[in-house]
Amino acid sequence: MTPEELANLAHLRRARDLIDREYARPLDVPTMARRALMSPAHFSRRFRAAYGETPYGYLMTRRIERAMALLRGGMSVTDACMAVGCTSLGSFSSRFTELVGETPSAYRRREHRAVAAMPACVAKACTRPLRNSPSRIREADSSAAA
Repeated sequence: MTPEELANLAHLRRARDLIDREYARPLDVPTMARRALMSPAHFSRRFRAAYGETPYGYLMTRRIERAMALLRGGMSVTDACMAVGCTSLGSFSSRFTELVGETPSAYRRREHRAVAAMPACVAKACTRPLRNSPSRIREADSSAAA
C-alpha cells in the first residue's frame, strides 16, 4: 500500500469515526467529506471502496443499530426514531425493515432475553444489521435462547 493510500484510509477513518460518534446529529455527505479532506464525490467513491457501503448507508446502519438497542430496552418506535437522528418515521421504518427484516414494532414486541444475556461486545456483533441478511439477527436471538 502506498503512503498516499494509507493517508486516504486515515482520512476515511476520521469520517467514519465522526459517523460512529455523531450518528444522531444531522450529517450529510459534504460534512463527512470535509472531515476526510476530500470532495463529496471523491469521498463517496473512496468510502464505498474501503467499507463496502456508501457513507449515507453506513450512517443509516449505525442509526438502525442504535435504534435496535433502544427498542430492545422498551423505547417506543417514534422515540427511538427521533433519538437516533431520523426525522421521518416512515423512512426510518422502511430502512429498519430493509436492514433487519421485520418492522420496528415487531422487533420491539419480540423477546430479546438472549441478547440481554450476552456481553455488550458480543451482542453488538450478533445484532449488527447487515443489508440482505435479516435472518442473522433472528438466528442470533433464537439460537442463544435455546
